[in-house]
Amino acid sequence: MFSRIALILLVALGLAAAGAGWLWWQYGHAPVVQAGAKSEFDVRKGQAASQLAPTLREAGVAVEPWQLALAWRLRGDAPQLRAGRYLFEGPVTLQVLMDQLITGQPDRERTVVLLEGWTFRQFRDALAKAPDLVSTIADLDDAAVMQKIDPAEPHPEGLFAPDTFSYRLGSTDLELLARAYKLQQQRVESAWAGRSTGLATVKSPRELLILASIIEKESGRPEDRPLVSSVFHNRLRIGMPMQSDPTTIYGLGDRFDGNLTRAHLRGDTPYNTYVRNGLTPTPIAMPGMDALRAAATPADTKYLYFVARGDGTTEFSNDLASHNRAVNKFQRLPRK
Repeated sequence: MFSRIALILLVALGLAAAGAGWLWWQYGHAPVVQAGAKSEFDVRKGQAASQLAPTLREAGVAVEPWQLALAWRLRGDAPQLRAGRYLFEGPVTLQVLMDQLITGQPDRERTVVLLEGWTFRQFRDALAKAPDLVSTIADLDDAAVMQKIDPAEPHPEGLFAPDTFSYRLGSTDLELLARAYKLQQQRVESAWAGRSTGLATVKSPRELLILASIIEKESGRPEDRPLVSSVFHNRLRIGMPMQSDPTTIYGLGDRFDGNLTRAHLRGDTPYNTYVRNGLTPTPIAMPGMDALRAAATPADTKYLYFVARGDGTTEFSNDLASHNRAVNKFQRLPRK
């Protein structure tokens, strides 16, 4: 009886830890002011942080009162809230918003958030909209931009780190991209240096980056990424196609209208991993550090399949029969 109670307590603690980890990830990564949106509000002199939730929600900041209260409690700096008028242009995470509520919005410094899973096109769009960032690349195509960053790299996808970047008035978009490029190089090198012993399915830091970009697009939950990584490593090991929807969608480019059809899955492009074996020619997005680590240190499983359950979690299977049962349970049509 005691062992059963202990097991239940351990499971409950594990679930609580997973939930806390997910909330912490959202705090630093999920936008509370969406890309393209603006939020403007006043913090009154003497206003307590505990009174701020209605003000933020009225201004369009997507944060629940309990989330804000928990974040203030964990940070411990609510008494340092500074009065003033605040203007945020998305994407802005809760962490960035709260940081600036404590420091005040400096006259000579701004921030821009470049999100994990974004493409280089989305990075460029965000930089073009960043307040007071001098535009120098608006008239350049991607190849010309890379000539200025690193002439040895003709294709920009995956090469820039998603993160929150601060910059001062007079800074240029090219300077910020150079910083993001250097940071991503450091992250890839770190992930490659820490790769699992005997990892043979990816043979270079570039292949690791490509795989990480696919993992980034396939998994929204940090705890799922090592498992998703194991599926792709297992498939690559036995010569099985990766069968990734995001790679196929990337290969369609502007032809993709939001509806991935069977015809798309049968069409041959360099990025259609349903009809071509192995990794794609380039990354398909900008992976974050979690995805890079997952690509370098996959979980030790025999999984070959996975399918979304529809609630943000993922069902993994060792064999096709189990996978088909999972698909029938969670989706109408098999996608993996």
